[in-house]
Amino acid sequence: MMRQMAEPKRIVSVSLGSSKRNASAQYDVLDQSFLLERIGTDGSMEKMAELFRELDGKVAAFGLGGTDLNIVAGDKTYSFKDIKALVANAKITPVLDGGGLKHTLEREAIRQLEPLIGWNGRKTLMVSAVDRFGMAEALSEAGANVLYGDLIFGLGLPIPIRSIVTLRTFAQILLPVITQLPFKWFYPTGEKQDKIERDARVKHYEWADVIAGDFLYINRYRPEKLTGKTILTNTITASDVEALKAAGAKRLIATTPKLNGRNFGTNVMEAFFVAASGKNRVLTSQELTEFIKLVGFKPEVYELNP
Repeated sequence: MMRQMAEPKRIVSVSLGSSKRNASAQYDVLDQSFLLERIGTDGSMEKMAELFRELDGKVAAFGLGGTDLNIVAGDKTYSFKDIKALVANAKITPVLDGGGLKHTLEREAIRQLEPLIGWNGRKTLMVSAVDRFGMAEALSEAGANVLYGDLIFGLGLPIPIRSIVTLRTFAQILLPVITQLPFKWFYPTGEKQDKIERDARVKHYEWADVIAGDFLYINRYRPEKLTGKTILTNTITASDVEALKAAGAKRLIATTPKLNGRNFGTNVMEAFFVAASGKNRVLTSQELTEFIKLVGFKPEVYELNP
């Protein structure tokens, strides 16, 4: 006689991003059932605050999408002032921005992709690295030839960063100031996520073999053609996959698994791990690593134009 699974634990990612990218999926693993949902607020922080208040205590865990709560650079952590105030509307249910998985799952993804990519000397563009410092450090340790584009794409300054040491230095100088300013100044939200800006910065895409980082950032500045490029990212929809294929990209790699035809963001998957643990708190790096091994998460590889 088959054992009936309990009511799914509900995980909701509340995102500053477009509602056009909303999705849901049921995921059964570890003898538990989970309902993962993503709700975009089209750039409205007021609507996000309302959803946090309305669902607080009624869901197993929140994801925070389309923005970051904390940025970890080296051994220092910085919080966005306006996002911290926003998240404070959830007083019972924990809110996860995916930072924990960026320092565990994405580091491990770089190691797992070594046989496929061959990182040593590989020309790699990270459009934004401070929000994925774990991946940035892992690429450096693997010997990749990395261009960190934080100043180029985040601040519009034509200054390429070529070493993890320099990236860490800039982060420690700029992040204490930047995190006190409105998050929308630095990241596309709402309808801006659908806008593609092609300018002189496309030359950095043309230089790279691998383009890594947040998909919305990658897509915002990408050239019309990505012939032969490998895209390493997450939070992708079926239409994103088709657009990259049409642009000639060779390969798309998502650091999170595909569920119901969708690769959810790290915030959703970290919220899933918290819900699975039953601990109702942010998990440590060691706890996350153990869960990643337990469920067997590996990068999802799409061969688009082999």
